[in-house]
Amino acid sequence: MRERISNPILPGFYPDPSICRVGEDYYLVTSTFAYFPGVPIFHSKDLVHWEQIGNILDREEQLKLFGAGHSLGIFAPTIRYHKGTFYMITTNVGNGGNFIVTAKDPSGSWSNPYFLEGAEGIDPSLFFDDDGKCYYTGTKDRREGSEFFGDNEIWLQELDLETMSLVGESYPLWHGALRGVAWAEAPHMYKKDGMYYLMIAEAGTAHEHAITIASSSNVTGPFVGYKCNPILTHRHLGKNYPIVNVGHGDLVETQNGDWYMVALASRPYGGYYRNLGRETFLVSVEWEDGWPVVNPGKGIIEDTVEYPDLPLFTAEVVPEKEDFDDTKLPLRFLYLRNPSPYNYSLNERQSYLRMYLAPERITALVSPTYVAVRQTGMSFLLETKMEFTPASMYEEAGLVLLQSNEFHYRLVVTMRDDKNALLLIKCYEGNEEELAQMLIEGSEDNDNGLRLRVVAEGQDLKFSVSYDGKSYQVIKAGVDGRMLSTDVAGGFVGNTLGLYCSSNLTETDNYADFDWLIYRKME
Repeated sequence: MRERISNPILPGFYPDPSICRVGEDYYLVTSTFAYFPGVPIFHSKDLVHWEQIGNILDREEQLKLFGAGHSLGIFAPTIRYHKGTFYMITTNVGNGGNFIVTAKDPSGSWSNPYFLEGAEGIDPSLFFDDDGKCYYTGTKDRREGSEFFGDNEIWLQELDLETMSLVGESYPLWHGALRGVAWAEAPHMYKKDGMYYLMIAEAGTAHEHAITIASSSNVTGPFVGYKCNPILTHRHLGKNYPIVNVGHGDLVETQNGDWYMVALASRPYGGYYRNLGRETFLVSVEWEDGWPVVNPGKGIIEDTVEYPDLPLFTAEVVPEKEDFDDTKLPLRFLYLRNPSPYNYSLNERQSYLRMYLAPERITALVSPTYVAVRQTGMSFLLETKMEFTPASMYEEAGLVLLQSNEFHYRLVVTMRDDKNALLLIKCYEGNEEELAQMLIEGSEDNDNGLRLRVVAEGQDLKFSVSYDGKSYQVIKAGVDGRMLSTDVAGGFVGNTLGLYCSSNLTETDNYADFDWLIYRKME
């Protein structure tokens, strides 16, 4: 028996995975919603260890996110490879719709977007048939009229790769396996042994999520659902099961003829609270009587998966500490919406990230001065060393635990009564509350800076400060982390944790210098 490895293969906010194989190499992408850059791309040779090699949408002309809510923006990317070219297709909800970008090298750079006229709906995918034709599949409201919200159809139309335009007739393929199903979406087409297979997600991306499949002898249908649908779901396991809301999968065949699926799921903790968002899991697949069987004998995703029959791949280890020694931020770092390059500098001061205070606030649908990493563990330590002297009560800088503009915690230095103070601010449903305040004595002359720390033990948060990195003073402990869950805040994203500064609608030339950022999982 082969070794078993931990699931998820991409922990934290990595939803809607799509995968393709080129020879012995595997490539995987996920959704990013209102975060920039968009659509991280990972490489592996063993399906287990993944290394980020780029961000597909890494410039504003590719990705416009102005005014996008946290759960709008980039939905459900699909990655495919055909005759020397990589294709990534996705939806920019609210800013243009469905589009394709291409590249010869998956690490970039990728082309500017080709927006597809007539491509209604979301969740686009591409299928390359044996005759060289390319087909677009997606999900939209039923053409005959939807009876209820989420009453969708999966549809197909040929795509002309020369003109990047839809051509010919549009075909409705399937409405899903369940009667009255809502949100038939995330379609992917495959061909095996002369049959066409259409795999989709159903029932929305929450607890009822599921994956179903249909087949046809013709690419345009009719498609007939598998009698044993759904082929994967956890909705029957209850809310106390450690892995929930399983769905939105993509299949890949290895060079050895084995099959696997990547799918999203969540790991709730402290009750049914999914602070980590939707994560990427791996599960084995076998074919039986012309249909895929997921994790035979068990039929569910487990917290471990048997190591594939593939050579070990050594991926670059993501460091716990970022010292800001390079001229660019590492690929894993994120901004909100389209960042202003003038707000960030790695050149003004060696081995420091300088962040300039801007009027934009993290409470609005703008691009605040905020740079972050994903929360990837239920328990973690987050810490930074910061030098900042506020010039007014409007200026603040520090750490943020962010679910959305309306749900977050801020541990920031600001000014109160003409004195420097450290504040812990809770933002719930857009309403702000000061949970704790502490004056900072003599910080103006402290060349070593302040060390701001957050320790999460599950849903229990503790906020601290230190002048020397040895002794830490607790600002507040026992803070409830559950409001940072999508189950409280709504939406589709997981938490990000990062550095923030703002002048809160005022003008200033002030800045904060960050010496380093530590993010460490503690589980």
